[in-house]
Amino acid sequence: MALTREEREEFLAEPHVAALAVATQDSDRAPLSVPIWYQYAPGGDIWVMTGRTSRKAELIGAAGRFSLLVDRVEPTIRYVSVEGPVTETRAATRGDLEEVSARYLPAEKVAGYVDFAWENHGEQVVIRMRPQRWVSSDLGQV
Repeated sequence: MALTREEREEFLAEPHVAALAVATQDSDRAPLSVPIWYQYAPGGDIWVMTGRTSRKAELIGAAGRFSLLVDRVEPTIRYVSVEGPVTETRAATRGDLEEVSARYLPAEKVAGYVDFAWENHGEQVVIRMRPQRWVSSDLGQV
């Protein structure tokens, strides 16, 4: 059964690791699909962080859009897929890294991870996407 707008937005706002997909321009390659942390609040844009020169960033820049898929298997099988246009790409700040890390890591691990990532992951960008098309379902007790 498809989720209501409120249900799908609330589910997407939970800290799931998403599968990000973006089209390639190579006719002999499938779309790039990779796991990624993201940030979202109901009714707003989604944002992700990635390396400024990463394949993800280059493909998203060329396509001008991407999709995210989040899912779970318990207590019911549920998923939300969202796709839309990029609304902003900008240099990431340490505050951005702290925010997204706090979404996924225990509080006592955030500072250490942020220090490590800021020093070792290279220049990062924040890419914002406006949700435009949604596909969602909850398959109930399977």
